[in-house]
Amino acid sequence: MAAAAAGAGAGASPSIVEYFEGEDFYRCGYCKDEAGSRSNGMWAHSMTVQDYQDLIDRGWRRSGKYVYKPVMSQTCCPQYTIRCRPLHFQPSKSHKKVLKKMLKFLSKGEMSKGNSEDEPMDSHIEDAVACDFELKRKLDIHQSDLKSLDDDREEGLEKAKEKNKEKCLREEERDKLIQACVEKEKLGSGEPSSSIKVFHASPKPGKGADLSKPPCRKAKDIRKERKQQKLILQNQTDKLICSQIQDEPQPLLLPKAEASKSKTIEDFIFNSLPEDAAHQLEVRMVRSSPPSSQFKATFQESYQVYKRYQMVIHKDPPEKPTLNQFTRFLCNSPLEAETPSNGPDCGYGSFHQQYWMDGKIIAVGVIDILPYCVSSVYLYYDPDFSFLSLGVYSALREIAFTRQLREKAPQLCHYYMGFYIHSCPKMRYKGQYRPSDLLCPETYVWVPIEQCLPVLENSKYCRFNPDPKAVDEGRLKELDRLRVLHKRTIMPYNVYKRRQKDPNSEATVQQYASLVGQVCSERMLLFRS
Repeated sequence: MAAAAAGAGAGASPSIVEYFEGEDFYRCGYCKDEAGSRSNGMWAHSMTVQDYQDLIDRGWRRSGKYVYKPVMSQTCCPQYTIRCRPLHFQPSKSHKKVLKKMLKFLSKGEMSKGNSEDEPMDSHIEDAVACDFELKRKLDIHQSDLKSLDDDREEGLEKAKEKNKEKCLREEERDKLIQACVEKEKLGSGEPSSSIKVFHASPKPGKGADLSKPPCRKAKDIRKERKQQKLILQNQTDKLICSQIQDEPQPLLLPKAEASKSKTIEDFIFNSLPEDAAHQLEVRMVRSSPPSSQFKATFQESYQVYKRYQMVIHKDPPEKPTLNQFTRFLCNSPLEAETPSNGPDCGYGSFHQQYWMDGKIIAVGVIDILPYCVSSVYLYYDPDFSFLSLGVYSALREIAFTRQLREKAPQLCHYYMGFYIHSCPKMRYKGQYRPSDLLCPETYVWVPIEQCLPVLENSKYCRFNPDPKAVDEGRLKELDRLRVLHKRTIMPYNVYKRRQKDPNSEATVQQYASLVGQVCSERMLLFRS
């Protein structure tokens, strides 16, 4: 890792940051507390991808050129850095449903009913904080107003209950037909049969159904019977099955269903479409900083999608999603573009992944490609295509993209989804992309989310590291080795300390260094006016 890190940052100019002393208080976009959200922040004039990688591994995150770190023990809604392990990722049934929905739309033009109501994970966007450099201390809060997942889940459960009830009735009818087939086959083959009549014994406690009551069985029993039915039907002829069970779901289709369980996201995403496909989808990646020619050529179209998204999805007034806000928030980036020989073909830095449907942009995923990960920044899309669950679809595409990049850059093997907020139910969906880990806010080690969830149920702020004696290995050890940029001169902190006269300066520098850690404090330049 150390060797890879050195290679990724080789030849790059040092990061230059300006730290804002103290803590910033602002309205929380999750619990709506007017001054409950607390964070430390700094403005990044420029930043290497390796420095940013090390910072997000200490709980930092960028919004435009503003880089912030929640004060975890004090903020109203603690935000834990979460990462997915794409190499071991297996799509859930919900994920596959979204992928199949996209395939059906592309190949046949079929649109799902209900406008994604059955998909609780409708997006992977999150709250972000933008900074106006000219008004350094006044933050432009960009609040997220995600749709509540609770209503979706309740409605989904009701639909599932109704569906299961109908399924039970169909199973009962099919059971009778299968039993008749078996009895008929036995008689035809000369097997002894005491009587064609069926005598129902009284059900034993916990087993079978009470015939005096409406048919309703446990799903566990239904699954067992299905397996038995499959074995029975394997001994029957196709002719007999077709003649007796014409319109019912065939158990012979089970092997195909089980085969789909082993499908990867690549099997769905890169599945070839028929020649007469109804729609064509193309994902183009353009570098946003410094802006490539393709990025400049599509800038206005991309902005119009963002503006519609903010107005329809987040209910922003028309005057709020301005061109300036869009540029500062999602286009400007402090990350320096780097293209080392051992890195991915596209290089490292900030990019926009544009989703083109039939010649127009329908969604844009803003991402950072770093030495060890792909970091998701934001997603916006055309509201007319909400039925495609583009939030989930783009997250799955980014996971597949991370796996692609690893072929050229083996050390790039994680997908960072931003912050996981357990105290906010609508933000828990990120935990469903597994396997995933949460960052311990005290020792900065990664802990599997399965180990974190039980403790988060008891307390919204938790130390995840199970070792009570463990400490932050990257903590500040020598303040004097910190580097300062003062009056256009780079100097170690002990030299700067002798030159400046502000008694409060050391406390500010100490706070900054403790938050970024020893390694970054030595590599980055702390700008001091």
